[in-house]
Amino acid sequence: MNKLETRIPPPLIAIVIGLLMWQLSPAAMSVEEGALIRQSIAAIVAFIGLACDFLGAVSFRKAKTTVNPMSPEKSSALVCTGIYKYSRNPMYLGMALLLLAWAIYLASAWALLGVLAYVLYITRFQIIPEERVMEKLFGQEYLAYKAKVRRWL
Repeated sequence: MNKLETRIPPPLIAIVIGLLMWQLSPAAMSVEEGALIRQSIAAIVAFIGLACDFLGAVSFRKAKTTVNPMSPEKSSALVCTGIYKYSRNPMYLGMALLLLAWAIYLASAWALLGVLAYVLYITRFQIIPEERVMEKLFGQEYLAYKAKVRRWL
């Protein structure tokens, strides 16, 4: 199982899970009462997800460190400012919110399993390995940050 750690790009995981969510939602995109409200909520959640992704990436660029999740060992700075004051993983949170928006849009309780699958997979195979690397690279500074800021939200 360790062979999967930081090997598959998180956006690819999100896309595959999004497609599976669509497949689990046979009644998706049917017209029903309340569709406009549901779609509006989905749009708001998607916007928040995109904002998390964007703000996370901007913070990394400002710190001149890598945004490549496949190579956490290339991190040159510990980013603790901006959106990183609220979540240690805002870009993964953003992708999870996009999947949640997709599940809302699909109007399928089964599609919510995709959001859960994404969170579990990313936590196990991306975040935990990244945290090990960050502890080695930044030591006590990272441990203090980790104690102060939650992994997801």
